[in-house]
Amino acid sequence: MASLPATGGAAGGDSDQVLVEAHGSTRTLILNRPNQLNVLSSAMIKGLLRCFIVFEKDDRVKLLIMKGKGRAFCAGGDVTECVRSIHNESWKWGADFFRDLYLLNYMSATYIKPQVSLLTGIVMGGGAGVSLHGRFRVATDNTVFAMPETALGSLPGVGATYFLSRLPGFYGEYVALAGARLDGAEMLACGLATHFVQSNRLLLLEESLKKVDTSNTFAVCSTIDQFAQQPSLKENSSLNRLEIINKCFSKSTVEEIISTLEQVASNLADEWVARTIQYLKKASPTSLKITLRSIREGRTQTVGECLHREYRVICHLIRGDFSRDFYEGCRAILLDKDRRPKWMPPNLEQVHEEVVEEYFSRIDDPQWEDLNLPDRRSHGRIIESKI
Repeated sequence: MASLPATGGAAGGDSDQVLVEAHGSTRTLILNRPNQLNVLSSAMIKGLLRCFIVFEKDDRVKLLIMKGKGRAFCAGGDVTECVRSIHNESWKWGADFFRDLYLLNYMSATYIKPQVSLLTGIVMGGGAGVSLHGRFRVATDNTVFAMPETALGSLPGVGATYFLSRLPGFYGEYVALAGARLDGAEMLACGLATHFVQSNRLLLLEESLKKVDTSNTFAVCSTIDQFAQQPSLKENSSLNRLEIINKCFSKSTVEEIISTLEQVASNLADEWVARTIQYLKKASPTSLKITLRSIREGRTQTVGECLHREYRVICHLIRGDFSRDFYEGCRAILLDKDRRPKWMPPNLEQVHEEVVEEYFSRIDDPQWEDLNLPDRRSHGRIIESKI
């Protein structure tokens, strides 16, 4: 069946950023900004939200498939769109952008019908948020996953402090703080993905899923299982260093994490350790401290509570209440691309605990309100267990 646009906007503009294909009782949502690596615009987020709401109420729809067009699943939220709009209008635009995105994440996490995300190519930031909360996450041999927000002066949001905090040991702290890149085999091994399918078999898997005429998760899982395999981890995988990660990233402060990594480096010539230290020292000190606290709090919170907390933090960041690191990171990495951000404050010792605490507080502004998520206990699945 022909693809139909799901987003609003002028013809030939925003209207085709999300496409919908219908095959029997299956609906395939296609992220369609391949030249921008399918980064999520405001129009895409609103279009996906509409689709999720409509398809959940439609008894004829049993299964959702989500995929990206081109070489990426989704490289994140369109932060440059967000920053430009905030500069041109006000911080309120950014707050509304993230409000819609977090509502979409919550809808996915509590969706009563199974969602199968085909994670081909790049899966970063917001791309993880629209996929990893779903029931089935299919990684491939060309999948590249990362949450690189600490290098951007932000924090891993989109519910990441929920799903990362539930990874083995302190692997989530490592992935979040160090912006670690994981391949498909690593995603499967740590639990971020539910299945691994070779990319050259994805089309066959899709065709089989389109014939599924039930929302029964066992039937959907059985279909994916026919194409799935157990890949081996590469020798240099960070998961083969879980003992080091647990030793270092279990520390209570970022300073202690880096210090312990440096102690390991003094006794062990390992390029991975050196690269991890280098990343942490280049990242925003403020972002690192906010992120560590968020991951730790996420361990005992529901997905809704994590999104609620993350929304407060991201709103403080886009308002620039205590630091302009969010704008500086976007400038250095995404806009000017000089990759030389000037963080303020520039080092960890100057990021005091009382300032970190402020990022988790309500915003005192009549234009702002907390993230109020709908009560979905009556019909949505409530995801509170480990991944």
